[in-house]
Amino acid sequence: MVNKVILVGNLTADPEVKATPKGTYVANIRLATNSYAGKDDAGNPREETEFHRLVAFGKLAEFAGQYLHKGRAVYAEGRLTTDTWQA
Repeated sequence: MVNKVILVGNLTADPEVKATPKGTYVANIRLATNSYAGKDDAGNPREETEFHRLVAFGKLAEFAGQYLHKGRAVYAEGRLTTDTWQA
């Protein structure tokens, strides 16, 4: 089974980097992607924006905190997971 996702977009905020009690870095990254959604009634192209929450661990998280900033274009490759919770 293959679970691979590639996202290209812009950061909506600076990454939030924290360290676990064991010293592993974790970065929460928010990314916006745009896709072509046809044309409107006037013939102008329309775009749809989707927002994604990415998580990086270890050295990659350290790198994200050091070099990535809001508005920067990012290519992200990884696997898709779905989180669930009860309120």
